[in-house]
Amino acid sequence: MNIIQTPIADLLVIEPKVWKDNRGYFYESYNAKLLGDAGVDVAFVQDNQSFSQKGTLRGLHAQKAPFAQGKLVRVIQGRVLDVAVDIRKSSPTYGQHFSIELSGENHKQLWVPPGFLHGFLTLEDNTIFTYKVSNYYDKDAEIGAMWNDADLNINWSEEIALTDLLLSDKDQVLPAFKNLESPF
Repeated sequence: MNIIQTPIADLLVIEPKVWKDNRGYFYESYNAKLLGDAGVDVAFVQDNQSFSQKGTLRGLHAQKAPFAQGKLVRVIQGRVLDVAVDIRKSSPTYGQHFSIELSGENHKQLWVPPGFLHGFLTLEDNTIFTYKVSNYYDKDAEIGAMWNDADLNINWSEEIALTDLLLSDKDQVLPAFKNLESPF
């Protein structure tokens, strides 16, 4: 397992070692010791999974304490553009984002610690996205920012027209990033 530090502190890309042969492939998708050695000492309490069609955008979301969540995210089938935004007020990268393509083919994962907004855009139909979380969901702890906020300037996709995105009602009315009062 190769663990790579991104340009934003504590946000990590995990590249598992994949063994392929004529039967298919095998890889270790989670290893507590290796992640712990990389500074991710976390107990996961829940696994979540979503199934989405091409053009579905989910985000940008986080939860505030005492329900703040770290997320270990990956794609089982399909492809996504995965985005994490640093909302740690004391961080030198506050307001900056990191994006990466995660797919069922590249097997990459992203560790998104508490203190980040998170979202993703599905780039293929029938995409299965899964994530381990370090805390339980609580509706009253939800915070977020608008996916297309000009201050964040996220380049979501060259492949999908932004006018064709599928968004939840909740994600269409999230506040501007400058109006987000980060609890981190």
